[in-house]
Amino acid sequence: MTDTQNKRRVVVTGMGTINPLGFNVNETWDNIKLGKSGIKHLTNIAPDETTVNIGGEITDFNPGEYMDKKDVRRTDRYMQFALAAAQQAYDDSKLQEGDVQPERLGVILGSGAGGMGSMESQLKRALNLGFEKISPFFVHMMLPDSGAGRVSIRFNAKGPNKAIVTACSTGSDSIGEAMQLIQSGEADVMIAGGAEAPLYALPIAGFNSMHALSRRMDEPTKASRPFDKDRDGFVMGEGSGILILEDLEHAKARGAHIYAEVTGYGCTSDANDIVAPCADGDGASRAMVKAIEDAGIKREDVQYINAHGTSTPLGDLAETLAIKRVFEQHAENKSVAVSSTKSMHGHLLGGAGALEAIVCIKGMLDNTLPPTINLEAADEGCDLDYVANESRRVSDLNCVMSNSFGFGGHNASLVFQKYSNN
Repeated sequence: MTDTQNKRRVVVTGMGTINPLGFNVNETWDNIKLGKSGIKHLTNIAPDETTVNIGGEITDFNPGEYMDKKDVRRTDRYMQFALAAAQQAYDDSKLQEGDVQPERLGVILGSGAGGMGSMESQLKRALNLGFEKISPFFVHMMLPDSGAGRVSIRFNAKGPNKAIVTACSTGSDSIGEAMQLIQSGEADVMIAGGAEAPLYALPIAGFNSMHALSRRMDEPTKASRPFDKDRDGFVMGEGSGILILEDLEHAKARGAHIYAEVTGYGCTSDANDIVAPCADGDGASRAMVKAIEDAGIKREDVQYINAHGTSTPLGDLAETLAIKRVFEQHAENKSVAVSSTKSMHGHLLGGAGALEAIVCIKGMLDNTLPPTINLEAADEGCDLDYVANESRRVSDLNCVMSNSFGFGGHNASLVFQKYSNN
């Protein structure tokens, strides 16, 4: 096990999210406990543009609640989600001017794809009107790092400022790297998470052409069905999740409310295939082991895993095998519960890991395991306790893990524990 004695402890003091299940943390958690689906037919894509017309779309979101009209025009949708979730998290943390030196406040906020909506719209504009008519704000709106830049400006964060791009592991990697910056003394407070807005014809058609997406167009709410024998691909979603991470002593000194402690982070590469995971779960299992060792806990201490669980035939089975490989009898005798909340909110790509971290923390606070909905008949080999279809109350949920695995072979695992002042 890793020596944890000399590490600064890192706690979560604020959370914010915009996603298909809610415009804030509590609304999202209430809908997850109910097993509600946020998947529906898309409203922003013409029926003739792509054969896939379902997703975790956020409707009725008003970015003007978080920024002025000028900035709304000059920011991509993914950046608007990021700014909204970051503002929620910052307000939730109750940080005040003077609580943290600007040079000790940092941001790690990534996006797997960046401004896909801006890219698509500006390309159409260029093809119709000429390339000289592209917006002068296009480059800023397209880049995956612009969300982090905008958030750092909003909160005068002059410390480390990074945008991690590791596909679907982005949100989890951002949290893990932010934790390490605090542990090493580089920062006292970090704004960390991910954001994505990929529900446009071009990215949807791209994922569809590689046969990655579900084609259950007639039943949107049942399309995302991780571990089920009839799963046929993932369902794309959009939104953002943001955490405020803080050095424990810094948080205590200002009397902050502490939601949980982030204690472990592990990241690995499959080095196997640009899309397909290791069939035996090797890369994923090594990430989980690293996170457990980093947390300084035993494998048997993990009570719940929020699985990457995208609803793809290869991915769900590989993750199941990886969990068995790591937890052995603890998994096979169903002492560790596993679920995929992507069955409800869809796959937020670079925003997924951060949203699912929030779900893990809310689950610990509420002693409730979130469900995997649409699990009617588990596929062969998918034989863990997937908390099928209904959330489950437990006596005391103290230690949870969140998994994120991305195209390119990126793997990230995080460990969260209930805060104890010991």
